[in-house]
Amino acid sequence: MSGHSKWATTKHKKAIIDAKRGKLFAKLVKNVEVAARIGGGDIAGNPTLYEAIQKAKKSSVPNDNIDRAVKRGSGVESGGADYETIIYEAYGPAGVGMLIECLTDNRNRSASDVRVAVTRNGGTMADAGSVARMFARKGVVTVPKHQDGKDVSEDAILEAALDAGLEEVSDAADSWEAICDPNDTMDVRKAIEAAGMEYDSSEVGFVASFDQTVDEAEVAHKVFRIIDALEDSDDVQNVFTNLDLTPEVEASLNSDD
Repeated sequence: MSGHSKWATTKHKKAIIDAKRGKLFAKLVKNVEVAARIGGGDIAGNPTLYEAIQKAKKSSVPNDNIDRAVKRGSGVESGGADYETIIYEAYGPAGVGMLIECLTDNRNRSASDVRVAVTRNGGTMADAGSVARMFARKGVVTVPKHQDGKDVSEDAILEAALDAGLEEVSDAADSWEAICDPNDTMDVRKAIEAAGMEYDSSEVGFVASFDQTVDEAEVAHKVFRIIDALEDSDDVQNVFTNLDLTPEVEASLNSDD
């Protein structure tokens, strides 16, 4: 298992762009609403809702927005939309695989948005299954390497969470990613917290089974342009890739920021 850490680099680049904060809030609120609709509004009995709320809070989404989303999703308030999850598959430059996860109430709009974002920026849409076979659905708990003046080691995470279902720890630049079976995500997160470590996020996503190495900064920029265009769509919740940047390219991209 490898490759997920390379996507963390991409997510970090997106998280620091304040202009996208409004879109991020909307997507996180939508995620909360859907979690409440599927599993009910009680976080004690709905771990998916708990994680969605925690993720929204860590991104500074106002509590009022979160509360209203829970009420809409659980049916306490009217106005909730009927969202469904759709996965699109695409290839970027250099054969980089992309899984594009949408949460939408309009399939036609989502399909159009995704196709335009991919094809106008140098990518191609892929046949169903051709990219998905390169990924596995996994739980991922992200743990900062530096907490309260102390360094968190890979061994510390392994020791804390192996008995909870942890499969491996992946290096993601400033963080560690504890990877596990989706059903063990909550247990791994709790084990990490019980050991006195903080976590940045705990969610189920797609982890690449192998990397597609990109050793040219220009090619990497083209991949990021596709991701940027996709994330401009209100329907796109996540973009997962198997992009692997060489240290030289990563240094070049960081110097451009």
